[in-house]
Amino acid sequence: MVTTTSPPVKKQPNTFLKVLSKIPWTWVITFVYLAFLLILPIIALLVKAFSEPLDSFWKTATSPLAISSYEITFVTAFAAAAVNGVFGTLIAWVLVRYEFFGKRFLEAVVDLPFALPTSVAGLTLATVYSEKGWIGSIAAPFGIKIAFTRLGVWIAMMFISLPFIVRTVQPVLTELEKEIEEAAWSLGASKLQTFVQIILPPLTPAILTGVALGFSRAVGEYGSTVIIASNTPFRDLITPVLIFQRLEQYDYVGATVIGTVMLAISFVSLVAINLLQAWSKRYG
Repeated sequence: MVTTTSPPVKKQPNTFLKVLSKIPWTWVITFVYLAFLLILPIIALLVKAFSEPLDSFWKTATSPLAISSYEITFVTAFAAAAVNGVFGTLIAWVLVRYEFFGKRFLEAVVDLPFALPTSVAGLTLATVYSEKGWIGSIAAPFGIKIAFTRLGVWIAMMFISLPFIVRTVQPVLTELEKEIEEAAWSLGASKLQTFVQIILPPLTPAILTGVALGFSRAVGEYGSTVIIASNTPFRDLITPVLIFQRLEQYDYVGATVIGTVMLAISFVSLVAINLLQAWSKRYG
């Protein structure tokens, strides 16, 4: 009787391991880094927030105090970013197009909010803009109170978000060729027409990016605003301060719920700004 032996079966390599081995190590490091730094904390925040029943979550998120803090935070931050979009572009223009005594000092001053602790910035602003301060004393006779009001919060947000606009617009301005402007002038275009039709279109994406960065920075600001504001509910109480107050009251779930709503609004706002920026790059 003849017996036949079947050839040995070759083991097929694991498809998952095969695919995994082809992933560049730089991708793996990037994903792991982002996972521990961003993704996992956000997931933990969402899990903690949605551990509450839906009706309780909704009640906390839409309480009159919370809605008032959302409005104060996001509207004031947008107003600060919009104003800085104009004046930050002007400052970047001066730094790029002009040479003058003290230019290096001005460059350093622009970056000061990056290096200055926010609590120190808030203390400085509160001192300068108080009723007895250098600027506050000038506005006080006209009935204008700056420090410990919503106006003070707006100024603090402008202070900490200004460098983002300047440093975003400045490199684009540096790369613009002056020969194009001179060609427009030689064809009879005025300086205003040259700026609007030649310079502004390539600058618009950079301006929008700077505004988005400044807006997101202002929304999350705590250290300076908590000092220059009175933190009065329905008056100048911003959401980051409200979250901290909830934590001081050991209301961790309530703080997490409000933080989740703030995260969602910030994400939607940044997506909208990025879509606007993409549209500007395409049709600008």
